[in-house]
Amino acid sequence: MHIHILGICGTFMGGIAVLAKEAGHRVTGCDANVYPPMSTQLEAQGIELIEGFDPSQTKLNPDVYVIGNVVSRGNPLMEEILNQGLPFISGPQWLAENILHPQGEQAKWVLAVAGTHGKTTTSSMLAWILEYAGLAPGFLIGGVPQNFSVSARLPQTPKQDSKSTSPFFVIEADEYDTAFFDKRSKFVHYGPRTAVLNNLEFDHADIFADLHAIETQFHHLVRTVPQQGLVVANGKEESLQRVIDRGCWTPVEHFGSDKDWQAGEADTDGGFDVLFKGEKLGHVNWQLLGEHNRMNALAALAAARHVGVSLDVGIAALGLFQNVKRRMELRGIVNDISVYDDFAHHPTAITTTVAGLRAKVGKARILAVLEPRSNTMKLGVMKQALLASLVEADLVFCYGANLGWDAKEALSPISEKSKVYDDIDTLVNDLVKIAKAGDQILVMSNGGFGGIHQKLLTQLAS
Repeated sequence: MHIHILGICGTFMGGIAVLAKEAGHRVTGCDANVYPPMSTQLEAQGIELIEGFDPSQTKLNPDVYVIGNVVSRGNPLMEEILNQGLPFISGPQWLAENILHPQGEQAKWVLAVAGTHGKTTTSSMLAWILEYAGLAPGFLIGGVPQNFSVSARLPQTPKQDSKSTSPFFVIEADEYDTAFFDKRSKFVHYGPRTAVLNNLEFDHADIFADLHAIETQFHHLVRTVPQQGLVVANGKEESLQRVIDRGCWTPVEHFGSDKDWQAGEADTDGGFDVLFKGEKLGHVNWQLLGEHNRMNALAALAAARHVGVSLDVGIAALGLFQNVKRRMELRGIVNDISVYDDFAHHPTAITTTVAGLRAKVGKARILAVLEPRSNTMKLGVMKQALLASLVEADLVFCYGANLGWDAKEALSPISEKSKVYDDIDTLVNDLVKIAKAGDQILVMSNGGFGGIHQKLLTQLAS
């Protein structure tokens, strides 16, 4: 089959391209922003990329067009596809029909990780636990797990069973919409047997009216899990309990509360005890910090146990887990000044990220550099929550260009320690002048942020 992917350079659609290529299909694609690193990763796979959405791409004559949710009506190529009556399908539906549950073949045992926060990290932990256990899972993750160095792959052949490929597939289950013609959340298509519900807060204000609307989508996900499956849910989240109370036909194990899975207090290195129904079952020795990562670990352990991985093996795997790129990733140290990169963009994620760094560095100064660039943040829905999320930062540098609200006004209550910029180079210059030995510079954005990390490291070294 020849598939042509519209919006191929997004993490999810790029992952589909890799899986399709591995599966033996011819894959081409286009996007408005064809540039490294995604462009080079895809081209290395032998995937032809085209800049833009020119209608002439229909001359490629693929068997089907796979449409990413970045494509909307008015897109010139999409309009031509519709005008000619050419076959098209959404990315999640193509994935479900061709990789997860193909007709005529045994369906995969899908382990789906959903939630407002922690999907990428928890999916990566879970995939690694299954890999360490010898189960050779496939996966599609919205980041690059450093234990694998790729964001997607098909199930592999387990070493202990060379006659068949692994039935397991771990997927980061995003609640964002599927396509312009399918406004359900992506995860409704996946048909998981094991579903992790990490947390649930209001986000994606560009497509959801309120928290209740997102809860409805999570309810739809829960309704797709079979009776012999398992739902692993954060027991502290009232919103998730409301989802389950709306109807659940599957066994549920909770983590983070006193019902089932619990994490003991972290020791100085980040390690913690794992408890089940109050009984200590093991101890995780690792370097990750923060309660959010302990919760991610509990969820991954519970999900892995559902497919037969013993707790001892799961705990041993976590001891060798390397975090995902752009999750508190140390980009460099210059003159005893550390520069970190983190994907945090929602106020809750910003709070836990700053708190995690504070726990690590003690009284050292934290210089928080923030780019509120997600659709929700650009709309200003979360601007009032920003103040509380930055309490533990000593200084705040906010890049406020291209927002639909006044960042300077929003941060005015903490004006003594914050400053807003419309130019990245000016921000870098001011920060470098202020930074001193021992400082921790924490850059938070869900985008490239104009290459600010390297700019900071270069200027700090000069």
